[in-house]
Amino acid sequence: MAIRFQYNKTSRQQLEKQLNVRIRSLPTLQNKETALRMEVKKAKKEIEELDEELEKRIHSYDRMVPLWSEFDPALVRVKDVELSKKKIAGVILPTLEKVLFETRPFSLFNRPKWFLDGIKSVEELAEIAIRRDFQEIRLNRLEYARKKTTQKVNLFEKVQIPGYQEAILKIKRYLEDEENLSKSSQKIMRAHQEQRREEEGSIW
Repeated sequence: MAIRFQYNKTSRQQLEKQLNVRIRSLPTLQNKETALRMEVKKAKKEIEELDEELEKRIHSYDRMVPLWSEFDPALVRVKDVELSKKKIAGVILPTLEKVLFETRPFSLFNRPKWFLDGIKSVEELAEIAIRRDFQEIRLNRLEYARKKTTQKVNLFEKVQIPGYQEAILKIKRYLEDEENLSKSSQKIMRAHQEQRREEEGSIW
């Protein structure tokens, strides 16, 4: 990134100001990146656990496969999901609080007695699947935020901070060279004036 500047004290002060802002912000950004990295890891682990739980539940119903052909899946549906918002490392994330189900009325006399257990099992499976999908949405948001934060950390660390430091050093050297040249010019001028005065004095 090319940093625009002029070879004067005002430009140097502005660059120093910008540099200090970035130096002060960097630790906060690094902490945010670490926190987001940990949250991403946690979310991935939770997804794995929910996948395992779902698979375990499905396998536990294998022996009931012949019975499930009698079950009417239209009896149960997801009515609503209760959400809340949580701020993690500066990122607002939706949190799934509760899954609400609705059961269509049916006659217990015309259905097998295991139907109520079947409804409960379907609700449990559906809730695990919904929580898993929801956790994936959270993971995607966390990964996006972490990626953006990492980019900003790299920009500050590897591009902007060294760029501002280099520009400040260039201005500093230029101003020092200018000052040395000015002092040298003044010395030469004084030496000429003294020589002229001596010459003029020797004439009289």
